[in-house]
Amino acid sequence: MTIVNHGTFDNQGNKAEGDWIWKPSKMHVRINVHTCRKAILVTIGCLIAAILLTYCDCLAEAQARPVASSQAQSRMSGANGYAGPWSPNYSRVQQHLAQGWNTWDVNSVATSVLLPEGLAIHVGLKHNTTVGGDAFLENALIGRLNPGAEVVNPGPHSWDGSYTDLRISWKGHMWRIQSAHAGSDLVLLVTPLPSKPISALPPTVVFTVNFLWSRPGSILQQAGSVQAHSELGAVSVYCTCLTAQTKSSNSYLNLPIGSPYFAADLTQPVGVSTGTPRSVSEIQTVIDRQRFAYERSIAAAGKNGPIVDAIETTLGWDTIYEPEKRRVVSPVSRVWSVRWGGYVIFDWDTFFAATMAGIGDRDLAYADALETLREETAEGFVPNYARAGGWKSSDRSEPPVGAITVLGLYNKFHDRWFLDDAFQPLLSWNRWWAEHRDIRGYLAWGSYGENRPENLDDRSRGTRAGAILESGLDNSPMYDSSVYDPQTHLLEYADVGLMSMYIADCNALAQIAEILDKTSEARELKDRATRYRARLATLWNPAAGIFLNKDLHTGKFNTRLSPTNFYPMLAHAATPDQARMMIQRHLLNPNEFWGEWVIPSIERDDPAFHDQNYWRGRIWGPMNYLVYLGLRNYDGATTRSAFAQKSYNLFLKEWRENGHVHENYNAITGTGDDVTNSDRFYHWGALLGYVEYLEQSKADGKTVGTR
Repeated sequence: MTIVNHGTFDNQGNKAEGDWIWKPSKMHVRINVHTCRKAILVTIGCLIAAILLTYCDCLAEAQARPVASSQAQSRMSGANGYAGPWSPNYSRVQQHLAQGWNTWDVNSVATSVLLPEGLAIHVGLKHNTTVGGDAFLENALIGRLNPGAEVVNPGPHSWDGSYTDLRISWKGHMWRIQSAHAGSDLVLLVTPLPSKPISALPPTVVFTVNFLWSRPGSILQQAGSVQAHSELGAVSVYCTCLTAQTKSSNSYLNLPIGSPYFAADLTQPVGVSTGTPRSVSEIQTVIDRQRFAYERSIAAAGKNGPIVDAIETTLGWDTIYEPEKRRVVSPVSRVWSVRWGGYVIFDWDTFFAATMAGIGDRDLAYADALETLREETAEGFVPNYARAGGWKSSDRSEPPVGAITVLGLYNKFHDRWFLDDAFQPLLSWNRWWAEHRDIRGYLAWGSYGENRPENLDDRSRGTRAGAILESGLDNSPMYDSSVYDPQTHLLEYADVGLMSMYIADCNALAQIAEILDKTSEARELKDRATRYRARLATLWNPAAGIFLNKDLHTGKFNTRLSPTNFYPMLAHAATPDQARMMIQRHLLNPNEFWGEWVIPSIERDDPAFHDQNYWRGRIWGPMNYLVYLGLRNYDGATTRSAFAQKSYNLFLKEWRENGHVHENYNAITGTGDDVTNSDRFYHWGALLGYVEYLEQSKADGKTVGTR
């Protein structure tokens, strides 16, 4: 038989019109009916057997196959958690933040974006040669380390983007990009700097204009300008590279640019302005005016001026507009965020960003704290990380520093609505620790890999490694010998640092509850603090003169010391005599923690100290900050002041040399550039300067230049 198709079909394979017509072929076949019936029965039996065998094989394979080998049906997680509609007050905060020109685009510090329109002006550079070797730097990031990458030296960045300054070097070229506000207009100035070029041809600066994040609008290149139209109005963009005699760019650039642009050989300063045409000198005047305004605000901070400058600049460059959830927030560095698909919010990292933002931008401080809380999972905890696509660490949290952050900001700004917004997720998180991380009355780190939705590519979930990651101290030697119980999903390890931070969280949250007249919740929190404080007291080791972690698998104390062993001072859980002993015998001991650069993440006489690899001996801003807060609860001015000054000296070393704010620092040399796993512009590194800000101001309720 042959089959002739006399019809047409749609793109799903369904017949649209016509008919199937069966025609006898020229070959005639004689078929015995009984033989055919027998063959059919045999065939059906074989098919049934094959189906059953296939089903059994698939079932066995599914039972044996790790869940991580599954594949999600969407790139979005579909996770549900605490986050709901913004409160009216918080809506106003985000609306106020997401206004005007600033470096909102996570992909490049050389891009200025107008919000809420989403209109962007990108500054790129084309490297030209007379032979093979042309290249185009479309985006620039601080601290990118891949071979041949650009080197960005960030200069000042005001909170609102009214003044920014940075220098870039790449392929032998060096140039400076400055921006400033002129009312609602933006001006940009790109200036070539002395360099040793590797090509005989000058580079070409390229200003591309488009709309980001699928925002509606149109871009039209006209004689002498680029016109951008959106639902909110029109914006005209002008370039000094276009004169009355030259109404368009001199030549076509063979580049993958999909929207109108200006281009000019970068042999002299080139400027761009919005709103009205401006000459280079007029643009320079606007920039000078805003630079002077920035410098005056820094000078007004007095002794704190250098610290305020560093923190404002750091958070200025690290703050972005995050389009998935339409929010302004300060994830960690842009390099991290780009690698995680657009943003990554780590728990305690971003709480600390909120604390530092409080010195100058109340709204940004509120946004960083509340957006971290709004990532809370359906199980009621703030995840270790939350990233683009809605993916989170559903198995684990990170150190509980949220309540001390929120209370600190309230004590500074006194906005009751902020406590109202933060209280419920903080309370859920606080309860979660006691319900899910308690082991024999102690608190321990854990990882429960069966929580949904599963982050399928995170191979650490539900493992010992995942439990250690919950500590935030990823490879700390403290946990080298710890044992993970797959039944309880916990490390069998009573952790001094976790219990201390948790008690401090209970104390701060109880104060918040009292302010909000939540009497029963305040009592509940105080009772929990009392219970765990009593349990923490059993970890005091008189012979060692310090609180020690305890291996609950062996029942023995762990004598390896870290800054977390000082955290009972943060929780007011140490007696004055215990605090004095810890400070004198350990903190000020040059064989353990004291020295030119403080405070190492493992004691100096520990075998792992000389690794100087991440949490194995290096210095971290968050540890210094939490130890400093503990010293304020007990210590006299001498040790506390010296500790703050040493922290600040470490921060200033690379800040002055390279404009770097490191994720961590070498405790022997004081540098952060010696390894590749210390990000060059990671905002919590500025906590090393923030402790000196607190020390100098003495009253951390004081704000400087707050908008």
